Amino acid sequence: MQLIATNLNLPFNADESALKLLLSSFIRIAPDEIGAMRIVRHSLDARDKADIRSIYSVSFELSESNAKRVAALELKNIGRAPELPDETPAFGEAVQPAPVVVVGLGPAGLFAAYELARYGYKVIVLERGKALPERKKDVDTFFTHAVLDPSSNIMFGEGGAGTFSDGKLTTRIKDPRAKTILDTLIRFGADENIAVEAKPHIGTDVLSKVVLNMRHALEELGAEIRFGSTVTDFSSKDGIIDSVTVNGSEKIPCCAAVFAIGQAARDTYRMLVSKGLEIVPKPFAVGVRIEHPQSFIDRSQYGKFAGHPRLGAASYQLTAKSGSRGVYTFCMCPGGVVVASSSDKDQVVTNGMSYHARDGKNANSAIIVQVNPSDFGSDPLSGIVFQEKIENAAFRLGGGDYSAPAMMVGDFLTGKKPTGFGGVTPTYRPNVVPRDISKCMPPVIANGIREGIRVFARQIKGFDMYDAVLTAVESRSSAPVRIQRGEDGQATRMKGLYPVGEGAGYAGGIVSAAVDGLRAAERIIAQYKPAE
Repeated sequence: MQLIATNLNLPFNADESALKLLLSSFIRIAPDEIGAMRIVRHSLDARDKADIRSIYSVSFELSESNAKRVAALELKNIGRAPELPDETPAFGEAVQPAPVVVVGLGPAGLFAAYELARYGYKVIVLERGKALPERKKDVDTFFTHAVLDPSSNIMFGEGGAGTFSDGKLTTRIKDPRAKTILDTLIRFGADENIAVEAKPHIGTDVLSKVVLNMRHALEELGAEIRFGSTVTDFSSKDGIIDSVTVNGSEKIPCCAAVFAIGQAARDTYRMLVSKGLEIVPKPFAVGVRIEHPQSFIDRSQYGKFAGHPRLGAASYQLTAKSGSRGVYTFCMCPGGVVVASSSDKDQVVTNGMSYHARDGKNANSAIIVQVNPSDFGSDPLSGIVFQEKIENAAFRLGGGDYSAPAMMVGDFLTGKKPTGFGGVTPTYRPNVVPRDISKCMPPVIANGIREGIRVFARQIKGFDMYDAVLTAVESRSSAPVRIQRGEDGQATRMKGLYPVGEGAGYAGGIVSAAVDGLRAAERIIAQYKPAE
């Protein structure tokens, strides 16, 4: 019988071979009678910096008689392993009459397309950006020479915005499909530990390889993938989508369309509104990126054990209040860099990115302040307009050449005019210039950031260090709109159109977006069976 034991703990630097002995003493069964033990979950408990613990969940096999002996002990953290659900989908009755079009090749689109293709459905993927090798060249050109390609950048292209990120796979959703996502990522090249770690990450260098491998598998399965293909229109018959138009001219018939567009596709949002789709504004958050020395963050979290190879680069997650508004850190990138995430002309946008090793000199995180429709209006696209104003203001404040305005935390808190930087070197490229960042955002945002930093400094002593760096502006923590859909996953005003992922307002990270894409694929599979 297979059982699960949770909350087994050892010193963080103990050899994992000690786990079987620990389990044996706990369940009072000899080690040699415990079979097929494996770690299924690992996390760190660093609340006591003098005694950092590794917390494990393990699965293991016992004979029926030993399992009964353990059950009689009534141990709270021992239970039967859950049975794996049947993953075979229920196919629909109607033969697929036309391809399924998937719009966008980020996590939601990639997994929706893969799920459909592996069961034999005809799939066409339309991605406005370029394939990863060419996309990487365009991103590097922007970082190096400040030459932006609006169709190929940090936000647009194969893999979506998540490809140029820390590759965090932590998610709050409890959907069992999340395991499917992790297993698939491992199959295509991710480290197996992402299935075990409580805070898994891949890193942009590894994630890009995984994305390429998945795309090649998609192509081998018969999916057609078109780069440089922007959806500019669609048509319908009897309230059901029946084609999409690409680049203003080519019409592609479809039986369904999965819109995994990503939140930077502002022209697509505007097209959908013009076609009468129900789109509503929703709360999001705006702020800046903060950079500290990673060594400082390590010491703050791990004390005397900072730098130990078993611990790696430390992270943090902090929350505060500014009046009624939430202020919080977001997308913290240990050992990472602040990256230029502009996707259109005359805007400065920041984000964070780490490589798999997380071995950069700085740690960075967003500090963002909640904004609500009452701040920007009830029009469906008013949140986008709000974002654009801030991004354009940051562009102008930086000098109009994609340099980002930045300043030291001490100058920001004291209201001193910034003139340069100190011991923390900004990592944003193509360039940063010392400017008063409060001039490119509403006062309520700037004040919220100030209050947040002061609260965070009580949670992590020294968080408000004078020469920590703030770089503006972090404006795309989540989509400012939601494309309304019914319980069947279809847009409320257009059957056959499935809005999914972060851009549709239904996800907040790689795993949750991928899961949302899987759900849409399952619904299409339940309606059609693949063409012969």
